Amino acid sequence: MAIKKKDILDKLAEEVDKMQEENVEAKPTKAKKAVSTEITESDSSVMGTLLEENPIKIPQVGEVIEGKVIDITSNSLLLDLGCFGTGVVLGKEIKDGLAIGKVKQGDVVSATVTDIENEDGYMELSIREASYERAWDDLESKRDVMGVVTTKVLDANKGGLMVEVNGIMGFIPVSQLSSEHYPRVEDGDKNKILELLKKLVGKEMQVRVLDVDRESEKLIVSERAASSEKEKEVISQLQAGDIIEGEISGVVDFGAFVKFLPPARQGSTRDSDKLEGLVHISELAWQLIDDPRTIIKTGDIVKAKIIGIDETRISLSMKALAKDPWSVIAEKYKVGDVVEGKIDKINPFGAFVYLDKDIHGLAHVSEFQEVYPGKKMDEVLHGGQTYSWKILSIEPKDHRMGLMLIKEEK
Repeated sequence: MAIKKKDILDKLAEEVDKMQEENVEAKPTKAKKAVSTEITESDSSVMGTLLEENPIKIPQVGEVIEGKVIDITSNSLLLDLGCFGTGVVLGKEIKDGLAIGKVKQGDVVSATVTDIENEDGYMELSIREASYERAWDDLESKRDVMGVVTTKVLDANKGGLMVEVNGIMGFIPVSQLSSEHYPRVEDGDKNKILELLKKLVGKEMQVRVLDVDRESEKLIVSERAASSEKEKEVISQLQAGDIIEGEISGVVDFGAFVKFLPPARQGSTRDSDKLEGLVHISELAWQLIDDPRTIIKTGDIVKAKIIGIDETRISLSMKALAKDPWSVIAEKYKVGDVVEGKIDKINPFGAFVYLDKDIHGLAHVSEFQEVYPGKKMDEVLHGGQTYSWKILSIEPKDHRMGLMLIKEEK
């Protein structure tokens, strides 16, 4: 059934009456079904002339319109849609959109048309759909301007945290957590990681929107990116060569993390004021290290030298504060010396051998073949065993020493 021009004219007449009689309240008129979208034909009345000059576009299903709240009940919301009559938002749409208590009479809200006219004669609307679209629009805007928002952690899994932003479910991958909340688990046990992540449920975090995909309903946010600007300001006061003292906050296969207070925050007792740097496994000590856990553990207090700063990444070195044993190697070893050395490990290109706790050398497989032609190195040599070696070369600057096995006489 199409909207009759007389119905709209009557409604417009009522609007004129309202303006003329300010103390009289007009009863809302129910919306009528429509197929045509514009009424432009001439009419002999004044209202017809107005319609000719200002064609009216009838809302269609899926369009977003605005209305003033005129009545609120526990399961419905009535909106005054002006010349289009009265709209209604029902039941679940209220709970999923703007919950009762967040809106009051007189408020102007946006809603999506879901039915031109329901069985009661009202235009049926969805606040949830309109809110949902606005929510995605806002998220896309925040992504584009790199905006920061506050969210609460709802749940956790082994990959990260579930959060909600603008009523949209989002995800913070573990890699996007700040250093304060990043789970440091020495053995990398995923169950232990999950235990630490679950402790963050209910916590509020500031995050930055990284990725928004409305079609697949994917939202990725980052706590690390949100805190980077604040950290950059503090980190800018540091420089390579500075010495810091801090606590080992985590030990992993590739090194150790150290939390420390920068000069600008000295005296603070808040963990959130600390910065975190990484001591790579190669910077822990002068000797070769296969497992950082053999020389350091979480909770140790250490000093380290800042050797690099890349935005919010701070590279540290503990060995830079220790004397380089290779600088005085000439006092202990010379080319041609025959020495005792223990094999640390054997790999396809040779054997790493320690002459003492700091100095190591490489017995290349080619040198071994000269002593034991046709033999494989691991057939003759064994890790952890001590053998006699001849020093072939010493390069202190590069921390390299060439060795050759002395064949045992039978």
